[in-house]
Amino acid sequence: MRDLDLVSLRLFVAACDHRNLARAGEQENIGSSAISKRLAQLESALNTPVLQRHRRGVIPTPAGELLLEHARALLAGSDRLARDMAAFGRGIKGQVRVFATVSSIAEFLPDDIASFMSAPENAAIRVDIAEGLSSKMAQTVREGLAPLGVGWDAVDLGELQSRPYRSDHLAIVAHPAHPIAKLRQCAFVETLQYEHVGLPAPTAVHTMLARAAAILGMPLNYRAVVSTFDASLRCVRAGLGIAVVPREVVEPAMRHDAFRVIPLTDAWARRRFIICYKDEATLSPAARMLLEHLERTGRSASEAAEPGPG
Repeated sequence: MRDLDLVSLRLFVAACDHRNLARAGEQENIGSSAISKRLAQLESALNTPVLQRHRRGVIPTPAGELLLEHARALLAGSDRLARDMAAFGRGIKGQVRVFATVSSIAEFLPDDIASFMSAPENAAIRVDIAEGLSSKMAQTVREGLAPLGVGWDAVDLGELQSRPYRSDHLAIVAHPAHPIAKLRQCAFVETLQYEHVGLPAPTAVHTMLARAAAILGMPLNYRAVVSTFDASLRCVRAGLGIAVVPREVVEPAMRHDAFRVIPLTDAWARRRFIICYKDEATLSPAARMLLEHLERTGRSASEAAEPGPG
């Protein structure tokens, strides 16, 4: 098999993404006949068909699905190489991309990364953060789109490695006039008689609450569904319902008596976060340094939060 060229692999990925050669060609600024020829040459080089052509477009064959996985990783590595070399040209001596979930960014990750970058020995390292859903974290790291992922430990990591990071505690946030606001703590089942303000279905918090309600055999009624924790707090402030939010998110945002925060007593309400990666041996020095800093910072925060003896 001849060496595969990155242009053909990029065209192949575009064709799989769009399921259509013409639209893939438009994205890559190449005519449909030219892209068809390049992909035919790719199949000849591989000695196996990787695309199944039909009247409405194309879909990858089983061999094409395998090629797609490797192609994404190769292209991500190539793009990363180009960006890192450009960064070195600007004087930056290291660059790390982190895929992080909404909760981790809303709670603690930006401060922890800022403390890493403020250290004199890390002054020449750049850290980029991509926000996404917990369900995408493992896939993103596995495909090489980011060397480190930060998110909820309940995610199926497969063959990925991980280290413990931080934890949080889900709580009910209520308007001071809401009936549940008088409680000091409560179980999730006690909240189901009230209308909730929720996050979209793909988010980790929504999935967790839906599962808990299903186990209880009770409906979870949403009066509003918003995209961010900040938006849910605004809805609570307006009296539209109660919301389940990490206590670590809402407490810094509290002003005077705008909210009441009632911790949930359910075991699942205490969540643990991890840092995941493919293989520590293949991490760049900058990524390894950031990994160790985040683990160390999370451990220190956990130790500080533990009650003392007596």
